[in-house]
This record gives sequence, C-alpha cells and structure tokens, in this order.
Amino acid sequence: MRSNPAASDPGTADSRSWTVGSVRAPGLTTTVEIAASILGISPTKAYALAKSGKFPVRLVRVGRRYLVPTSALLELLVGGR
Repeated sequence: MRSNPAASDPGTADSRSWTVGSVRAPGLTTTVEIAASILGISPTKAYALAKSGKFPVRLVRVGRRYLVPTSALLELLVGGR
C-alpha cells in the first residue's frame, strides 16, 4: 500500500496543516501552489488573484513565474512575530 506523502508532510502543496516552521521551510520564497494551500484557497484561484494583482500578499515576478516571499505569508498569518 502506497502512502500519501502530502498527508504527512506539512511542506507539500496538498497539506491541510501548516505551522510557522513549515511555512518557513521552503526558504525565502515559495510557489503560488504552496501559498494557496497555506492560505486555504485553490491554486486556480491563487493564480487568478496573482494575475489580477489581488493576491493577498506581495508577489515577485520572475519571467512568467510568480514567487511568494515566505516573510509576506508569515506577516499576513501571524502578524510578524
């Protein structure tokens, strides 16, 4: 029987349980997919918000990619502790 790594690893995009440590784990930035999971929204909705300039935290655009600063996510979620 294969296990689902997303169910046990809070650093994966499909995870439902996030801690401050697991949000920081990817490094200085993370993907829109992971940020969507952290924020409790779908990746499709997250990309739509990013493209419209209404994503809940600032984004860094690198070519066609969006990167989400983990510090911005933490500021939104825990108020900059």
